[in-house]
Amino acid sequence: MTAPDYISPIVGYRVWCSDAAGLKSLNGIPWRPGKALIAECSTQGNHETPQSNCTCGVYASKSLDHLRRLGLTENRICGEVWLWGTVVEHEEGWRAEFAYPKRLMVPLSMVSFNISKVEPWLASLSAYSCDISIDAETGSVPLWRTDCGIDATGIELLLRRCKEWYVQRAEQRKIKRGDRMAVKGHGIAIVEDIDSDCVQAVLGNRSVLRIGCNEVVWCDQYTRWETAAGVSIGLTAFRTQGNERLLEHKQNAN
Repeated sequence: MTAPDYISPIVGYRVWCSDAAGLKSLNGIPWRPGKALIAECSTQGNHETPQSNCTCGVYASKSLDHLRRLGLTENRICGEVWLWGTVVEHEEGWRAEFAYPKRLMVPLSMVSFNISKVEPWLASLSAYSCDISIDAETGSVPLWRTDCGIDATGIELLLRRCKEWYVQRAEQRKIKRGDRMAVKGHGIAIVEDIDSDCVQAVLGNRSVLRIGCNEVVWCDQYTRWETAAGVSIGLTAFRTQGNERLLEHKQNAN
């Protein structure tokens, strides 16, 4: 949808929230794809909107900088919006009878790292039939064009970002010396050494444990490593004032 041809619409600036259903005003009012948002008055009852002596109408700013100064743009979709019908002008913007998105600008930080979630998200926004761009550190990157659909430049940016994130995530998921590990039945241990098969960790009571690498898993909820249920743990030594007192190898099943 676009503004009616027989009207010269005003172009203003807005911010939106979004979910799987599409765009929403900051007060939760949904913007339906292909349908103009029609202003209604919720303060003074049933009258034509907007009125100069009321606060009703669809709001838009005269500049994006004004919205930034108000602190409204962080982690929100910004963009241009068509305004038509009865329009009341103010110093910094307008209140209009009808409105519809003209162009959407999405902060890169709002886009999921999971590329499988990007497709339905983009479909919900492209349903508005307006240009969509990504607001990245390097500037505005086109993602969707009304005349040709998906823009390769934007998709390449998202794919590269996803790949970098997964590489970083994989590196973070490698167990390292100094990491915390919850050992079921024993408590919290600190990883001391790692080889190709086992992890060696020290408990608070100075017990030294050896656990198979494949029996240690990452826990997102507590941001630490944990041993799997039923894992066999080898208690190999006690630390006493910097020295090890070796024990007969003992297996504990927990």
